[in-house]
Formats: sequence, C-alpha cells, structure tokens
Amino acid sequence: MKLYQQLILFMLAVTVLPLAGVGFWLLSSSEAQLAARIAGEQRALAVATAESVDAALMKTVDAMALVVESWDWAGLTEEELHGALSLVYRQSSAVSAVLRLDAEGKPLGRAVFSEKEGEGPEGHPGFDPVNLELLARAVPVQPLRFGDKGQAALGRVYAHQQSGRAAVAVAIKLEPGEGASFVLAEIVFKDLEKLLTQKAKGSLGRIDLVDSGGRILASSHPQRRLRDLEPEVAAHLRTQGAEIEQSFQTSDPPLRVSAARVSGKLDFNVVVSVDEERAMGPVRSMRSTVLMSIGGTLAVLLALGALYTRRITERLSKVVEGAEAFGRGELDRRVKVDGFDEISALASTFNHMGAELEAARARLMRWNDDLRAKVDEAMAELQAAQVQLLEAQKLAAVGQLGAGVAHELNNPLAGILGYVQLMLMTRPDADPDLDMLRKIELSAKRCKEITQNLLRFSQQSQRAEMRPMDLNAVARDALSLTENQSKAEGITLAMELAPELPRVKADPGQTTQVILALLSNARTAMLKVPTKQLTVRTGEREGRCFVEVEDTGKGIAPEHRERIFEPFFTTKDVWSNVGLGLSVAYRVINEAGGSIEVRTEQGKGSCFTVWLLKA
Repeated sequence: MKLYQQLILFMLAVTVLPLAGVGFWLLSSSEAQLAARIAGEQRALAVATAESVDAALMKTVDAMALVVESWDWAGLTEEELHGALSLVYRQSSAVSAVLRLDAEGKPLGRAVFSEKEGEGPEGHPGFDPVNLELLARAVPVQPLRFGDKGQAALGRVYAHQQSGRAAVAVAIKLEPGEGASFVLAEIVFKDLEKLLTQKAKGSLGRIDLVDSGGRILASSHPQRRLRDLEPEVAAHLRTQGAEIEQSFQTSDPPLRVSAARVSGKLDFNVVVSVDEERAMGPVRSMRSTVLMSIGGTLAVLLALGALYTRRITERLSKVVEGAEAFGRGELDRRVKVDGFDEISALASTFNHMGAELEAARARLMRWNDDLRAKVDEAMAELQAAQVQLLEAQKLAAVGQLGAGVAHELNNPLAGILGYVQLMLMTRPDADPDLDMLRKIELSAKRCKEITQNLLRFSQQSQRAEMRPMDLNAVARDALSLTENQSKAEGITLAMELAPELPRVKADPGQTTQVILALLSNARTAMLKVPTKQLTVRTGEREGRCFVEVEDTGKGIAPEHRERIFEPFFTTKDVWSNVGLGLSVAYRVINEAGGSIEVRTEQGKGSCFTVWLLKA
C-alpha cells in the first residue's frame, strides 16, 4: 500500500470518521431534543389556543346571556324589543344577526343585522335576510323549553353565506317556563380566525379549529377554512378522541401534530401542525452543513495529504535513486534533499555512507594497484631470479664440463709443449723445421690458454680475492693494455672516469679480465663499420658503482639477446676464444655480487654496464 493511501486511511481513521461520528451523534441528539421541544411547544400552543377559543366563544355567549337576563321581555313594546335585540347584537362584532323566536321556534318581529360586511362601528359580518328562515332552524329550541331565563344552547356549525366563514347559532331563553320565547344570534368565527392567526405568529406551523367530523372551522391559514382535515390527522383525532391533549406524527403528508380539546361544551379541537421538513429544517440544514463541512474537510485533507505525500514521495524517490546508484557502484552519486527533517537526515546519512564507500573503494583501488605493482615487481624479480638461476645452472654445468675437459687436455698439452720447447732449444737457427716447431709451440700455448679459460670459468667463488679496489685504476689499466691494438685498428678511444669514485669490492685481476673481454668484443664488433668509437665510462648511481664499455659496432640481433652470456655462444664474424669471454665475465661479476646489463641496437652499437657494490 502506497504512502498516500496509508495517509488517507490514517486521516479517515483519526480525523474524519471520529469527527463524522461525533457530528452525527450531536445531530441526532439535537434532532431528538428539537423534536421534543417542538412537540412540547406545539402541545402548549394547542392547549393555550383551545382555552382562548373557549374563552372567546363563551365570552360572547355569556355577554349576550347577561343582556338577556337584564331585560323584562314580557312588557316590552315593539320598539323596545328591537332596541333590546340591538343591544344583544352589539355584544360582539362576530354576531351577524339577532332575532326573536317563539316557543315553537318561529321568528317574531324584526331581526337586527347588517346586510353588508363591516357596516357600523363594530364591523359586524354581513347577513342576507333571505337566510332568516334557515337561521331560525339552526338551533333546536326544544331542550330549552323547560330551562331558566338566560340559558343558552349552541347549534351545529355551518358555513356563513356572505363571508364564507364558519358560523354557529346560539339560542338564549328570554323567560322561564314552557311557553317562553328565545333570542337567536348567529356568531361568525371571524374573531376566532384572528385569534388563531395571532397565536400562530412566531410558530413554524398552522393552527386549525376543527369539529368532531374533521372539518376545519377556522384556521390561521384562511384558505383551509371549511375544508376537511388531512385524513391521517383526522384518523388520529378520531382514534384518540377522548384525550384532551395529544401529539403524533403523520407520514402522508409528513407532519408533526399536537391537538387539544376546546371544552366539554364545545365539541371542537385545536390542531397545531407543522411540516416535518420545516420543523426539522434547522437540524437537516445543520446535517447538510456538517456533511458539506466533513466533505470539504476531507477534500482539503486529501489535497493537503496529496501535496504532502507527493513532496515526501519525491524526496524519498531521490533517496531511493541514490541507494540504487550506490547499489550499481556509482559511489560518487549524492542525494540532494532540502529541509531539516528525518528524510534530510536520511539523505545526509546516505551521502556520508556514499562518501565513506567511495573513499574505501579508492583506498582499495590504491591498495589493489600497489599490490598489483608489487606483484608485478615480485614477478619480475622472480623471473629475473629464475633466469639467473637457469644461467647459473647452465654455467655450473658448463663449468663442471670445462673443468673436466681442461683437466684431461692439460696433461697432453703440457707434454706437447715441453717436447716442442726441448726441440726448439736443441735445433740451430738455420734448421728448416724451426719455424714449424714454433707454430706448434704457439698452437699448444693457445690450447693451454683455452683450457685455462675453461678452468677460470669453472673455478669456485672462494678462489677470487675480494678486496676494496679503485675501479677507475682497473679500467685505466685494462684500456692501456689494448690501446695500441685499438689504434692500429682505427678505433677512437674515449675515457670518461668519474672523479672521487668510491672503492668497490671485487677481485682486481678478474675485474680487469672482464673489462678486457668487453673491450675485445667491442673491437671485434667494430671491424666492419665506418665509425669506430670506443668509450670506457665509470660512475656512481643508486648506491652502486658501474663501468661501461660502449661501442659503435654492428649491435646484437634481438634473437641473440638472451643467449649472449651462454658458454660457447658468439656473434663474432672472426671466431676466437670459443665464446667464453662473456660467460667468464658473467661468472666473475656474479661472484662479486654485481650484475651485467646490456643496451644494444642493431647498426648503432652496444653498451655493456658492469655494476659492482661499494666496499
């Protein structure tokens, strides 16, 4: 699961869900409290309105009854009777007409009324005289036949023709006894509607005055008068008709209703109703507001979370890229993350780790290079030692062979040379064989010299006398021995001796023999070249002394370079000394702890360098 999804779940679990739960719990609690408050207010309003309706209606009836009781109706003239009826008429502006009835309920004399609505200072409802007969039959007077003076009876409620309002007829007995007459008055519910309208002000709903049949007699909404009450509301009223107060809800239409009985005398109910949507509008509006707030909060949180997680993800991706680069070996890569938080600290740690790894790898590479150089150096030394060992083994084998050959040849050669020398001593100078004997003596001496070289080559190191010597003096003496012969061959000699050269430890005689062998090889190499330059050079370098013999001869071919120190191997055009010069020189210098190096180039010459240790 990605970080953004985890953050959303975290915000939902920690903020939005608890906030929504608390908000809806508060809304439910508020809704219940509001419903209870509305029901209480509606019930109180219904009871108060019922009491006011009862008081207003009975006040009118009582006022008329009081006027009736104050007159002696039996002795009144026609005019006085009309004036008394007018006085009853003026007791309430809701009275539309007043007339007198006999004991059988038939009209007597003139009735008091106003044909037009609102005529007169009291503003009585208008009355059509055509309806006098209907009004006379509106109240059954038989129950009052045996009643006392001023006793009143109410008839059924009907629609007033002129105003369209509900009206009720009231009969009041004028005299006691069975044959007494009555005063009949029509009361229109005009004032009751005003009362209901005043009571409904400040409330959310409407107030209706209904009869037992569910017909609306008066309402704070005039358009509802004389209509039937909503069926579901009427059914509740009929079901619970005996209850003085009641509150209930309907679903069609959705209403909250409270009802109260007006009084036992009047079979009326005051019904206070309010639309469910209007009653619970504040809570539902609050619910919508809360939902919108939660949605807005969630949207803001998601947006902020998206921005925050995007920033974190981008910064973490840089750290991941850096880690992957380190994994690929790109240790010079650095993670660039701004800020001072944990991710920045992690990036700094990665950078520090990369720097440490890079430094460690650099050290490892240096150690590897050093190790490779040392291994190469050791391998070169090992190869050189192996070459020297092979050369030494070859020379040792050849030396053993040469020692045996020289030992075997020396005895015959000594006899030959002795006999030749005796013959030379006994022959006169004119003897023709004397020249032949001298050649034999020369050949024998040469063979003896060869055997001596073989013996020298095969001699052990303890035969050499190692002592401090002057290398310049040895080089000078060796060059002086061949100076005349070299000049005779057209060779230019050059001597470059280093001043104050330290003494070296070697055998002077053997060292002189080595230099002479090198000089002989140099002279031979320059026999057929136009430029003949022979240089003898001494010096000190790297804690050792050296003597160089450099010529401008024909040089040594590359294929012969590795064999020049082998016994009996030679590149000379004139075969001499049987190829033992460099072999003997190598053995002598090696016994002294030194070495011989050669630089050569075909057609340009060669340079042999003899290295010797300081004394």
